Amino acid sequence: MKRTTKVAAAALVFLAIPALAQDHKVYLSWAPKPPLVPYVAPNKPITRISDVLKRHVGQASWTEDVVETQRYSAKWIQMAPGEKTRTQFYGDDRTIWVVWGGKIRFTIAGQKSFVASKGFLVQVPLRVPHSMQTEGNEPSLRFEVTRGHTLPSYPADSGGKPPAAMGQHYVKVSYPSHLVGGGMDGYTETNKPYLDFFKEVVAKYPSGVQHIQFVGDHDNYAPINRGPGVPTPPYTNLGHFHVGNDEFWFILEGKCDYLIEKVGLLTAGAGDIVFVPPGRFHRASWANGQMDTRMGFLRSPTMQHNYGKDAHGTQ
Repeated sequence: MKRTTKVAAAALVFLAIPALAQDHKVYLSWAPKPPLVPYVAPNKPITRISDVLKRHVGQASWTEDVVETQRYSAKWIQMAPGEKTRTQFYGDDRTIWVVWGGKIRFTIAGQKSFVASKGFLVQVPLRVPHSMQTEGNEPSLRFEVTRGHTLPSYPADSGGKPPAAMGQHYVKVSYPSHLVGGGMDGYTETNKPYLDFFKEVVAKYPSGVQHIQFVGDHDNYAPINRGPGVPTPPYTNLGHFHVGNDEFWFILEGKCDYLIEKVGLLTAGAGDIVFVPPGRFHRASWANGQMDTRMGFLRSPTMQHNYGKDAHGTQ
């Protein structure tokens, strides 16, 4: 998850333009659609937080994988009271968390440490050292998203040689201080250290807000979409699919309906994760009856959405 380029910044500005001001011309093309990519564990259409918690009753500390693809690795992590991570960083991508239980003190290089509780969204840019510690008398629970199939690096002064993992071993290296080839990325107006969802979104927009961007750079996009429930669209509304890119969502509030090709219609509640492999038609909508919010994880803010030929480029 890399530094936002001028091109990406321009794209984000374009996305922020009200719909009525944008060009409504619709293009038609032939898009490659492969045979359906199967769901391979740990990936599945929906991971319900209630089922995850049941599997770990009585455990103070545990980890459960939820998404594992070439692009993403996402998991639930619970830490016991007082437990602390080693200072670490990821070399070529940012890390994102959704805090969902207890309290976590985040210590991030260059930032004043802060305590995050349920509903806090936190991110760290690439190569920025950070650590986490559970505060208080109850375990902390977080959903963590990193680059797929990658291990963290550790500053040399943070301790001894880390143990081997995932078939890899650690060696001591050096790298330059400038961002090209080394150094640390930084925060921007687009990518801030954290967002208190319940305070800065729910309380601030009681009637709903269509779109808030938490993460946005040229190869990462984490939008928050919130609104009142609507009647479930008909099955003839297939939604869209992405060429070569998977996508998943964290339900932050209420319930969301999803129609997924060859899976059917499902309803996800707060804390649930919904995952769709590349090439599958899918459609998300706010479930009727309450205010609903979902946070998406996509490869890019400009990732193409391929709708049905008669859908006029929308759903």
